Amino acid sequence: MTEDDPRLREEMVTNQLTRRGIRDERVLKAMREIPRHLFVPARYRSMAYDDMPLPIGYDQTISQPLMVATMTEALRLHGDERVLEIGTGSGYQAAILARLAAVVFTLERIPELAAQARDTLAMLGITHVHVLVDDGSRGLPEHAPYDAIIVTAGAPKVPEALIAQLKADARLVIPVGDRFEQTLVRVTKTSGGIETEHLGGCRFVPLIGEHGWPVTDTETEKGAEDL
Repeated sequence: MTEDDPRLREEMVTNQLTRRGIRDERVLKAMREIPRHLFVPARYRSMAYDDMPLPIGYDQTISQPLMVATMTEALRLHGDERVLEIGTGSGYQAAILARLAAVVFTLERIPELAAQARDTLAMLGITHVHVLVDDGSRGLPEHAPYDAIIVTAGAPKVPEALIAQLKADARLVIPVGDRFEQTLVRVTKTSGGIETEHLGGCRFVPLIGEHGWPVTDTETEKGAEDL
């Protein structure tokens, strides 16, 4: 696939999202508008709108469309928020967030993926997403506090550093579990403390960093040539 086909996005939204419980019209509209195939390596573009995650190189993936919509909807965005994303990857999730929030900061630990994401976002004219290279498990305290934080990698526990960077009544959505299977968790920071909700099972690549998992010998960062 090299040309944009809005019908494929409409079919994705209808068959994969609305029929499976996504109700936020702003989220659905964003996923109709953003061309997911531009965030997928060329050899996988024919599958860009299929119901599955896809490899993007460096042992990372672009999430299944339903998971992107589920996590985005769970943030309960209204349009004027400052959002932090941990794990830029292809930049697709950040592009969706850009349709729903005032400003998005997104952290990626792999410089090559960050550069690719910047290029794709720029090509689409998305200027209020700021892609930075850093250990996302530590968050981005210099631009805190945030109205919402989304983590697109599985953590062994909810990092306290991220909770500390939330505003009051703000939300953090994060997969928590072991390296292979997690539970999607929404944490809400209230004046009375922390509220935690479990939103269902999921499977993400591990969150690598100071407040995540250490790098293992098998997690060498494969390059784009593997695609």
